[in-house]
Amino acid sequence: IETEEEVALSAATDAALEHGVWLRPFRNLIYAMPPYISGDEDLRSIAAAMVAAARAAAPGLRRALRPSI
Repeated sequence: IETEEEVALSAATDAALEHGVWLRPFRNLIYAMPPYISGDEDLRSIAAAMVAAARAAAPGLRRALRPSI
């Protein structure tokens, strides 16, 4: 997820860890590097964690992101 502002690293990391996922927030990006063997449920969890991290770390996105998972 690319944001217009720099991501608050601690907020993004904390939100992702609450979902059991380790993400890679960097500057204005929140990204994941899932294993190639990840199944559908794993990918849903990762995507949900990314949305939660973006909402927590980039306040301007709170309304813009609507999870479709």
